[in-house]
Amino acid sequence: MKSINTFMAVAAAVICSCTSCCNKEYKMGTYGYDLAFFEKHNIKVVELKSGDGQSRLLVVPAYQGRVMTSTTGGNDGTSYGWINYKFIDAGKVSPQFNPLGGEERFWIGPEGGPFSWYFKKGDEQVYENWKVPAAIDTDEYDIESLSDDKVVFTREFDVENASALKFRMGVRRTVSLVSDAELSSLLGIELPEGISKIAYKTENELSNKGDFEWTKETGMPSVWLLSTFNPTPTTTVFIPYNQEFEGRRINDEYFGKVPSDRLVLEDGIVYFKIDGEYRAKIGLPAGSAKDICGSYDSASGVLNILKYTVPEGPVDYVNGQWGPQEDPFSGDVINSYNDGPTETGFVQGPFYEVETSSPGAALKAGESLTHVQYTIHIQGDEKQLAKIASTVFGVDLAKVAGMFSK
Repeated sequence: MKSINTFMAVAAAVICSCTSCCNKEYKMGTYGYDLAFFEKHNIKVVELKSGDGQSRLLVVPAYQGRVMTSTTGGNDGTSYGWINYKFIDAGKVSPQFNPLGGEERFWIGPEGGPFSWYFKKGDEQVYENWKVPAAIDTDEYDIESLSDDKVVFTREFDVENASALKFRMGVRRTVSLVSDAELSSLLGIELPEGISKIAYKTENELSNKGDFEWTKETGMPSVWLLSTFNPTPTTTVFIPYNQEFEGRRINDEYFGKVPSDRLVLEDGIVYFKIDGEYRAKIGLPAGSAKDICGSYDSASGVLNILKYTVPEGPVDYVNGQWGPQEDPFSGDVINSYNDGPTETGFVQGPFYEVETSSPGAALKAGESLTHVQYTIHIQGDEKQLAKIASTVFGVDLAKVAGMFSK
């Protein structure tokens, strides 16, 4: 495997330098501003570009191959990811957790319970004892290959769960731009003329590199992808759910029950208010969740779509709730989080988040599991976006926009 420095040397076309990519000032909120921000802090970035240079993706190897942001409009275009400028500006490394932000980061689940990766055995599962493993927080991932529209990262590491079992894991994470033809096929639509768009996918392969089988008795890791974006008063997350599912369709009690003026279940769609002013989280379990989620900012005319793999048949999703659990394998497939003040008044962002998970990886030594996620941003006029939302989700976009404006 070649080192990251080797690829930095030979891939000048996709590894930006400030002199070649950032030779003018850009206003905050643009992709060019974010690109210049990372160059200012001497943080190496990988930039993937479409042929016309308009669709761009900014990835940081030192942040575990994290997608930090993207745009549909080149350096002058809107930057879609939430970035924690203050934290990065400070230049300090936290021994507990480094909240860098980013459009999509790779983590492993579960977060809580007897098989958590974030608590030591015997420790009470409270914030003071919570610690993110270095392998998904501070470790730099190696670049296996790199081109204009795709980069492949790899990493092997040891990590111990809350039952004091040590796992050897391998990660192979591929980030690639999605062509218009692949996007049309994925969504089942003809893309209308006049819209601006970017679509990318990540293929996240988790491998058992150890010498024992991962089971319910040992605990099973999952691929956990967390995507953070900028909230606005006019943004709503909407998630289709299976109306025929007879179990609990939604978990809305992560931080206390979500009030009805922020969460509505109606006609097979979950509507969740996103404004960065009220801390709340929801999740849909297996059986209720489908393989797609949307969010819409009616003021800026941006429709966001996340599509991800959900295996057929019975599978076990890990339970991320902190503390004792009745069932460590009754977790959620997809979650959404709206940031807001904690009990002390502290606000980390604000940002909002959409999270997807693979099932628990029931793997023998040498086996692998892959979780794929597509992130799509489409900007256009209301009629164009409404047609896409109707075809892809079966939802009235005007209803989405007006759900919490009353």
